[in-house]
Amino acid sequence: MHAIDRQFTQIINGNTQFVIPVFQRDYSWTQVQCEQMWADILNAAGTTEGPGHFLGSFVYMATDDNTAGFTRWLIVDGQQRLTTLMILLIALRDYMEETNYPETDEGPTPARIDGYFLNNIHESGSRKQKLILRRNDAAILTGLLNKKHPGENVSHKIIENYDYFKSRLKDSDVEMVYSGVNRLVVVDVALDRKTDNPQLVFESLNSTGLDLTSADLVRNFVLLSIEEKEQTRLYEEYWSPLEQCFAANVYAIDNFIRDYVAARTGATRQSRAKDIYYEFRDAFNRFTEIDGDIETTLTDMLSKAGAYSAFIAGNSPDADLAISLFRLRRLTEVPAILIMRLHHLYTDSDSLSKAEFIEALGLIESYVLRRAVCRIQSRNFWSYFAAMSKRIGDSNPLLDLKVALARLTESYRFPSDEEFATALKTVDLYDLRVCKVVLDGLENYGNNEPSDTSMYSIEHILPQNLNLPAGWREMLGVDWEEIQSTRLHRLGNLTLTGYNSTYSDKPFDEKKVIDGGFNQSSVRLNQFVREQLVWTDQEIDTRTTALADRSLVIWQGLKVAPAAIRDAELHELKLRSEAGDTKRVPMTAASRSLYEKLASRLHSEIPELIELAEPKSVSYFAPNFFMELVPRKYSVQLILSQKYSEIQDPKQYLEDATTYTFVVNSSQFSPHQSGVLVALDSEDMIDSVMPFIHQSVEAARTAE
Repeated sequence: MHAIDRQFTQIINGNTQFVIPVFQRDYSWTQVQCEQMWADILNAAGTTEGPGHFLGSFVYMATDDNTAGFTRWLIVDGQQRLTTLMILLIALRDYMEETNYPETDEGPTPARIDGYFLNNIHESGSRKQKLILRRNDAAILTGLLNKKHPGENVSHKIIENYDYFKSRLKDSDVEMVYSGVNRLVVVDVALDRKTDNPQLVFESLNSTGLDLTSADLVRNFVLLSIEEKEQTRLYEEYWSPLEQCFAANVYAIDNFIRDYVAARTGATRQSRAKDIYYEFRDAFNRFTEIDGDIETTLTDMLSKAGAYSAFIAGNSPDADLAISLFRLRRLTEVPAILIMRLHHLYTDSDSLSKAEFIEALGLIESYVLRRAVCRIQSRNFWSYFAAMSKRIGDSNPLLDLKVALARLTESYRFPSDEEFATALKTVDLYDLRVCKVVLDGLENYGNNEPSDTSMYSIEHILPQNLNLPAGWREMLGVDWEEIQSTRLHRLGNLTLTGYNSTYSDKPFDEKKVIDGGFNQSSVRLNQFVREQLVWTDQEIDTRTTALADRSLVIWQGLKVAPAAIRDAELHELKLRSEAGDTKRVPMTAASRSLYEKLASRLHSEIPELIELAEPKSVSYFAPNFFMELVPRKYSVQLILSQKYSEIQDPKQYLEDATTYTFVVNSSQFSPHQSGVLVALDSEDMIDSVMPFIHQSVEAARTAE
């Protein structure tokens, strides 16, 4: 790598061409950055001593198709500054021509600007321009270079900034501007493809908070080390379509990259935004090794991006799926990693039908909404959805999802029908973010002609005004204050309307008959309301119960066979056992010898035995937990799951575990459990202890 201070005009002058790689961002500088550059140029022009004004760095590397007398360079860093300076020079050239600015022997002229800085006058075709942009920007810049302004109605940052510079030139000293451009100094960094890693240079230059997204860095990382022709092909065939998946939500692509890496690596810790690129970079080489090459990995990324964006960006072509995805997305986007897995199975395998996929989406929606209504915290939700996505197999994904939801810890449980119904009847629903979602679901569920509730607002039938009008107080009776304070925000007192301001605090009778009132309302939720003669606590409670019962149908509970849960637990236990290694459990020579002798007997006499290495002990299952082995200095201590009162112990080998508050180094023991302790301190005791172990195995089976 060669880095030297050099005037900008020395870099651009000569028979040379700078090319913006196809994967680089479009030109994005606005008038704010142009104003700063204009000020820098004037500042440089006003400085007569020193080298001039420092503009930053330009990093580039030679292409593979250079010839004698002509050099092409790929821009690694400096795209925005270089493009803006070219726009300024085009504006300066055109302004001088349009105003017939007087020419001098040494001053700027349109021909000099064009020949030194804009075009290679001895070249033609693709070699003529000194700067080649890509994608949306190329035609605009070429048009300006050829003196073809697209017109005032064209909105493009290149055109906007060109017009800005033209306007500033009207009130400026042209020769001073030209002098300022000539006094701009940059760090000229030319890379050698054979010895330099352009991506590492790019990272170091962009690690100080510039406006590059993780997706920008990832795109450069994937494509920068490849030859230019291959860059263009891979970009056009894979990365550009991937970006188009998120055209409606450009910021979601960073989240997709985060979730894609997590899905492939099995991570259940959500990456911070600033770490997304670096974690992708560290994992990408492993992906390509597994897949065989970069193109296969990009194929997989594009496929998963389509699945991800169907949810996040709402671009599913299937109308039924689009509705289900929207219903979940309006609650939360956190399950995207799980939806990506399910959607991929739906589109790329026969194991998840459309009906099953919609059922799965409904279950996840029900899970999220029920927890919100029950006011159960949702911290670390992403980690749990990521873990669930790992448990979705290829053969029966819907069942796997149900089992995964059923096995969540208590803090992340799927609320039961009773818990959900109780919350719907007792919580102040109006205070919850999901209030309108609940009302919308109650309004439209099961209807082939759903109402568009997006313009509706939430109406309190019994008004919120603490200074309740006399008509309402008379209707509610002497306890009107207590009724209003307890029932005001309950489900039964809430509805949807497009006439919220019309209803105001009007008496109930008047709310029914006014224009747009309940009697004329097309909102299905208002049918019960218009049938009532009065609106008191009784009517509110009756409607609350009815709507709560209907909610149980809309947001259904989780139903999964206990056997399926046990099978999943056993499968996971076997995987943990296979991944573990009892050699890593710390033991002395004496305790390991005893362990190995006992383990040999256990494996020979209990065919279904599962041995699980814990941090400081070994646990045993067949398939339920029946024993833990805890190494001691000269012995091993066995903790049997059987009750002490159920075992006959004539030789008094056993102790009642309930007399201990804890057992050192034990992973399974709890003082609230029954259990038996056995100190195995010699091989001769194994024959005597084995019957107790078999009893514990049978007791565990019976407890199942």
